[in-house]
Amino acid sequence: MVSPPVLKQPALEHAAEADFPTEFGHFRIHGFVAGGEELVAAVMGDIVHDKSPLLLRIHSQCLTGDVFHSLRCDCREQFELAMQAIAKAGRGMLIYEPKEGRGIGLINKLRAYELQDQGHDTVEANEALGFDADLRDYEWAARILHYFGIEAVRLMSNNPKKIEAVEKEGIRVAERVPIVAEVRDSREAYLRTKKDKMGHLI
Repeated sequence: MVSPPVLKQPALEHAAEADFPTEFGHFRIHGFVAGGEELVAAVMGDIVHDKSPLLLRIHSQCLTGDVFHSLRCDCREQFELAMQAIAKAGRGMLIYEPKEGRGIGLINKLRAYELQDQGHDTVEANEALGFDADLRDYEWAARILHYFGIEAVRLMSNNPKKIEAVEKEGIRVAERVPIVAEVRDSREAYLRTKKDKMGHLI
């Protein structure tokens, strides 16, 4: 009997590294290419010799929030809170992934916005477009952590499923660090849906 071929995982390529001063503090930025995607990791402090759990944020790209400062979501505030926390600690990492709209892409996210304007919540809008509520996985983020030899993290997240996904990839989550943005009228329903339908700890 012939065994089925073993599918080889795409390689994770460490493509670039540079000095990275920011308004939050002084980082090193690392660029990675994996499975046709481009990811970056902003790193501060000694993450090689210091083996204590690393303060970590895995942040999904949000053009509308991160760049245009949209008040429909809390993405930009979470990004800034994470960078500030890493700078205050003097050691940590933020991995920035191209997972726009929880993985459905920018244009589909804008289509979901249209449906939300008609009364759907974020979960209902994604499902009406034929997607799951959240398509993200964290394999590449975990492989970046493995690249640096990181075994345990203090994960800045309100999402229990993200914790489960990271641990599934062999990274121990020693602590969940809440990362809660200000509640505004423009995103109150968005945050309520995260809590009630997606189990976020808000």
